[in-house]
Amino acid sequence: MRGFETGQTVVRRDVHRSGRVWSELALRVVADTGEALVTACAPGAQARWPALYAQARAEGDRSVRTEAFDAMATGEWELAAGVWQETDLLLWKPPTSWFSVNAFFVPDGDGRRLRNWYVNFEHPTRRTEAGFDTLDLTVDLIVAPDLTGWEWKDEDEYAHVRRLGIVSDTEHRAVDDARGEVLAMLTGRSGVFAQAERWAAWRWEPAWPTPCLSRPTAAAERVAPEGG
Repeated sequence: MRGFETGQTVVRRDVHRSGRVWSELALRVVADTGEALVTACAPGAQARWPALYAQARAEGDRSVRTEAFDAMATGEWELAAGVWQETDLLLWKPPTSWFSVNAFFVPDGDGRRLRNWYVNFEHPTRRTEAGFDTLDLTVDLIVAPDLTGWEWKDEDEYAHVRRLGIVSDTEHRAVDDARGEVLAMLTGRSGVFAQAERWAAWRWEPAWPTPCLSRPTAAAERVAPEGG
């Protein structure tokens, strides 16, 4: 499959093993190389995510997020339209890695500043004509802007999805390996962190329109399984 062009709109989809779409987010391509697909979005970018997840965000109630994972375990959920808010996002996704490295930028006077790095543990990339598919595996690592400290996030939710069988033993081992890989990157300042200053200075291209999804949907769609 051909590479994506800088500035092109692509869609990141989280796809459950059943083939049902769990979430979608419209992004713009910053760079597409053999090393990584780098994409970005800004406030206003269109998204679709589980209705229970949207409810949890609106109400600030993490217990509803637990209900969303329970729904994922049953394979039945509805998608709700959403909008990316507050931060500019830069997403660095190596094609075969069980993680992506994200940078979140927030308003700072007349400009933006890097708030933090955020490592999302997820399935390796599966390219599509419209973008790429993966699956968020819940646990995350928050990293200070200057890379001097980090902390794990959502370990409780990760334990819950493990109990539900959403994350298999094989996936769990892959996540454990990926945790070690990311920590080695941080301590050795390798991978994307070898260019941390460059990426920290990144800014959203003002000429780029806000990324939009191609069509609305109310239900979780089913996509073709890998290889078919």
